[in-house]
Amino acid sequence: MDLESKATAPSATDNIEFAQPLTARKPLELLRDTEVLLRRPTVATLAPILPSKLSNRLQEASTLADNSLKELAEIDLEQISDWELRPARIRVGLSFIGFGALMILVLLLYLNVLHAQLSAVEQIQHFWHQYIWFVCLGITGMFILGREAMRPTPKQPKLKKKKF
Repeated sequence: MDLESKATAPSATDNIEFAQPLTARKPLELLRDTEVLLRRPTVATLAPILPSKLSNRLQEASTLADNSLKELAEIDLEQISDWELRPARIRVGLSFIGFGALMILVLLLYLNVLHAQLSAVEQIQHFWHQYIWFVCLGITGMFILGREAMRPTPKQPKLKKKKF
């Protein structure tokens, strides 16, 4: 009876090679291609059933979208610095704050006009979740702006002092 293992020869599982992707596609190219695959059949389906003026405008918008997405796909995301994205992040934060505040005002107007017969407690009981959503949007915007305010500015090269 031989109790020694004879599994010293390489097995088939030791020689597994995984397929590598041919080329890594950029995210903006994927966006362009996905959007085109959705938009073109939709435009082709809608164009014949729409009035001619509207159909022409739809096809012009589709052509414009093709050109815009082609330009967008040519952008190299690796070349965009953190500092260049700062204005966009500030605008997003301000948009969150503004939209949250606007929607709270619309909610108050809605409650005062269409639900004036309800007391304040009943209004809060029925519409508290909308209020919370809009407050959270504003707070999120404030967090975004606070993060931008605390983000360090890029270091500028220091001038060398001349010794006399």
